[in-house]
Amino acid sequence: MTFRIVPGLEREAVVAALFEVGAQAVQEDGAAIVTSFPPDVDVARVRAAVRAADATASIGASTMPDVNWSEAWRDQITSHDVGALVITPPWLANGMDPAHTVIIDPGMAFGTGDHPTTRGVLRLMPHFITPGITVADLGAGSAALAIAAIKLGASRAAAIELDVDAIGNAESNVEANGVVGRVQVIQGDATTLLPLVAPVGLIFANIISSILIPLLPVMAAALPAGAHAILSGLLVEEQPQLRAHFAAGGWQEVSDDVEGSWWSVALRRP
Repeated sequence: MTFRIVPGLEREAVVAALFEVGAQAVQEDGAAIVTSFPPDVDVARVRAAVRAADATASIGASTMPDVNWSEAWRDQITSHDVGALVITPPWLANGMDPAHTVIIDPGMAFGTGDHPTTRGVLRLMPHFITPGITVADLGAGSAALAIAAIKLGASRAAAIELDVDAIGNAESNVEANGVVGRVQVIQGDATTLLPLVAPVGLIFANIISSILIPLLPVMAAALPAGAHAILSGLLVEEQPQLRAHFAAGGWQEVSDDVEGSWWSVALRRP
């Protein structure tokens, strides 16, 4: 079952609601948010969740055609040149330089490089990776960002992910990229786990803003003064309120990246 939703003013809340009722991924199509569920999904439950998040949202639902999803999924995933690295699925990796390639099997995890939020962090990352730095990747999904950090010169990366279903995929990606022992995949809540791996020299957090904002003090405590955090999963339209939150916590905006309606930003810890 495919849902096509055009939110009103609560776009972020709609995305969060879809994940809460079982969506594995969402895609932007202009103003619309598109996601798919298994055929036996409770359509009324999904509609109710979206309405609770945004009473003005337009919701369309249609039955998906009978297709070979493994082949269709592969056809939609491509390689991406992102600064010093290429992020690619394994079936397109032949002949690529392993030192500059991040191989990500999409599985069910977020972070294939096909989404602007992942690419935004990857474009900003090389400016803040120094040889031997330690990093934490919050909401790691496929562990693409943690793996990329190692390829760029980090010595150790903690890939923290709440969704237990993403852990196996992340661990497989770590092995496929030859970074076992340098990327540690940890399942659990970043609020609890980040202090346990701290201090770190750099943090990535590709997470929606409603989850990210409460994490800001935890991130500040895990970083030394003057260190950086790269945040993504943020909408351009959220910039004014997010910048107010950053300023209130003493964070200094250093650089940013915009692709479509998505905003990624690098901050310096106070």
